[in-house]
Amino acid sequence: MPAAVSSPIPAVLVKLGPLDGGRVADLRPYLDLVPDPRARRGRWYSLTAILLICACAAVSGARSVDELAEWAERASDALLAAVGVRRHPLQWRRTPSRTTIGRVLQAVDGDALDRAVGAYLTSRHDAAGTGSGQRRVIAVDGKALKGSAHLTATRRHLLSAVTHHRAVTLAQAEVGAKTNETTHFQPLLEPLDLQGALVTFDALHSVQANVTWLVETKNAHYIAVIKA
Repeated sequence: MPAAVSSPIPAVLVKLGPLDGGRVADLRPYLDLVPDPRARRGRWYSLTAILLICACAAVSGARSVDELAEWAERASDALLAAVGVRRHPLQWRRTPSRTTIGRVLQAVDGDALDRAVGAYLTSRHDAAGTGSGQRRVIAVDGKALKGSAHLTATRRHLLSAVTHHRAVTLAQAEVGAKTNETTHFQPLLEPLDLQGALVTFDALHSVQANVTWLVETKNAHYIAVIKA
C-alpha cells in the first residue's frame, strides 16, 4: 500500500484545477517565494520544480508520496521541461525519487506554501471575476483534515477562507486541535484584499475585535452568527 502523505499539501494543491503549460508558468513565480529548507550542497532539483511536480500530480489524482513519484516518472520530457526538471547526470534518473519528494514535503514550510498557493488562487479568482453586479463573498471556517490522523497523532485542523460563488480556497492556516481558532482569524485574512467583500463566519468568530477590524481596517462587510 502506498505510504500516505503526512502533510496537507496535496489537499491544498488539488484546488488549483487543471494545470496546462500556461498555468504551470503562472504558478511558478508564486512557488519561487517558498523558502527552500534544504542545504545548498547536493541539490539537483529545484524546490519549485519539485513542488510543481506535486501540484501537477495532485490535480491528476495523486494522494500519496508514491503516487506523486509515479506521476513524475510517467510524465513526458516536454512536461518535465516545462516544470523545470533538469535531466540528472545519472541517465537512469530523470525525475526526483520518492525519497527526495517525501523529504521535501516533510521539511517545507507548510504556511509559506499555503500563502503561495493562496495568492495564486486569489489571482485566478480575481481574474475570473464573480459576475456582473455580484459582491465577493468569503466564508471563514475551520475543518479537520481528512486522512491526516495517525496512530500517534490526531487529525490536523485548518482554518480556511473560501469563496462562496466559486469554491476557491484563498487562504488557510493550520491551527492546533486545542487552539482557539479566533486568534487566527485576523492573521488569516490580513493578506487578502477585502475591500467591499462580504465575510461570513460562525459564532466562534463573532467577537467585537474581529468585526471591528473587518469594518474599520479591511473595509469589508460581514454576516455574523450570534448566540445567547
